[in-house]
Amino acid sequence: MNEPIQIYDYYIPSEQERNRTLRNTYWLLAVSMLPTVLGAYLGVVTGLSQALSGGLGLILFLAGVFGFIFAIERTKNSSTGVYVLLAFTFFMGIMLSRMIAMVLGFKNGAELVMTAFGGTAGVFFLMASLATVIKRDLSGMGKWLMVGAIVLMVGSIINIFVGSSVGMMVISVLAIGIFSAYMLYDLKRVIDGGETNYISATLALYLDIINVFQSLLALLGIFGGERE
Repeated sequence: MNEPIQIYDYYIPSEQERNRTLRNTYWLLAVSMLPTVLGAYLGVVTGLSQALSGGLGLILFLAGVFGFIFAIERTKNSSTGVYVLLAFTFFMGIMLSRMIAMVLGFKNGAELVMTAFGGTAGVFFLMASLATVIKRDLSGMGKWLMVGAIVLMVGSIINIFVGSSVGMMVISVLAIGIFSAYMLYDLKRVIDGGETNYISATLALYLDIINVFQSLLALLGIFGGERE
């Protein structure tokens, strides 16, 4: 009853395999937060975050993200993929350190960071709960979410050079909505058997979480930051 089923060329993972993928994804996702925190901490205390602004920081970020994603996908079927993923999360921590350092510059900065962390955790647990109870196939969401993510990325790059607070606010609100929906979509894929590689599943969810956290932090900094 728990054996995988193959109908013609379409492979349907067994319930046992789907549960194992989901369990391994959750474990690796939890572990991936440790290098992220370490990278963010080092970026803040060493002042490296100050060097990550402007065009150079953008080029480094884009090159690092796409380079790591390519490497993770190439190694996802071996244990090497786990180490590459953890190296990527350390890199993302360093990239996040600039925004974290800016928020920590507020009198209530530490509180804002913890609020963003708690809010992100709340969104994740809500999406995880919805993914387990929704029976409808959500695969059709993928193409619309991809379009939204591309539009967000282009808008974010433009706003780096424009430096508009209103632009950042709009982008942040949209990013929270889009990547919250992406969490639901990515979790549902694992639960339904559409994704059977836990490294790829972890990468997708990690990117969703980081984008929601960063956007929440930006909004909290804009609306709740208290100057010294």
